[in-house]
Amino acid sequence: MKRVLLSAILLAGGVLALPSWADEALAKSKNCMACHSVDKKLVGPAYKDIAAKYKGDGTAVDKLATKIQKGGSGVWGPVPMPANPQVNEADAKKLATWVLGLS
Repeated sequence: MKRVLLSAILLAGGVLALPSWADEALAKSKNCMACHSVDKKLVGPAYKDIAAKYKGDGTAVDKLATKIQKGGSGVWGPVPMPANPQVNEADAKKLATWVLGLS
């Protein structure tokens, strides 16, 4: 019985972690990881740094989704973020939500 209960708990934990993995997979599939990393600066800021900067901002998902699609400049230094028109609105919001959840 203990083995079954432990297996159920571990399985539930794995299922709860799936959205995080799925959205990291989305970031990789949209080439976001070419310029960003979860925990260190590459060309652009680390996702954890973005999450920290926008923590508590109720409009952050929409702001970041727009930046993902249309690009931006000046917030993180002189290197602009290029537009990503291949990312649709739903995926942009999913990516923004995932990034903000990394704080």
